[in-house]
Amino acid sequence: MRPPPLPHQTNLLRGVLSRIASAVEQGGPTPLVVFDLDATLYDNRPRTLEILMEYREQILDTRPDVAEPLGALTSERIEYLLSDTLRGCGVTRADVVADVTRFWHERFFTDAYCQHDAPVEGAPEYVRACYEAGAIVVYLTGRDIPGMMLGTISSLRDCSFPIGIAGTELVLKPDANLPDESFKRGALPTLDRVGDIVAFFDNEPANTNLAKAMYPGATVVLLETQRVPFAPPLAEDIEVVADFRIG
Repeated sequence: MRPPPLPHQTNLLRGVLSRIASAVEQGGPTPLVVFDLDATLYDNRPRTLEILMEYREQILDTRPDVAEPLGALTSERIEYLLSDTLRGCGVTRADVVADVTRFWHERFFTDAYCQHDAPVEGAPEYVRACYEAGAIVVYLTGRDIPGMMLGTISSLRDCSFPIGIAGTELVLKPDANLPDESFKRGALPTLDRVGDIVAFFDNEPANTNLAKAMYPGATVVLLETQRVPFAPPLAEDIEVVADFRIG
């Protein structure tokens, strides 16, 4: 069992709920809470694991030398970079890594595989608490509209996140080739038309730094999950939590 959340985390998350309630009580712009999806509200390592197990099944008879080490993988051993994951289980031949990467890439960014993502602990309950306190909930994600919108909506619904109702927004990239940071840099200022951002949650330091620079009065929170290698250092006044448990 995981240890209980630290007091800093519970106080911080409850503080955001208090900010929402206070903003609603005072009137004025509707409070807005922004959540990233992958490695923030969701652990997407099970998605990668499912794809790797499907690859393993296809090569079980022809490449047992590759299938055997892949069979030992668990979600906890999935790294941010697929090449690091493969290296960690002893799969290093360039042609094999290239073939696995092709197989993974054809599936990872698709509607069908979103169902394998697992909510970060406490995430559905916390997002619902923000919504019920009076916030507009915005899911601002680097997933793209053509490849992942339908799967994302289904996953949010099935995992009991508020979606498809008044007071929720899902903002995705129009093009899968658009870098996530560039997309969020352009999308964040447009959220002013929806409400007043009181909190922002993301797993990437570059995105939290960007949000804090644009909205210095907001509570900006980094999820200590996975992040891109060689990420920039966190800017000042950015909070860090492990998950969304508040008790």
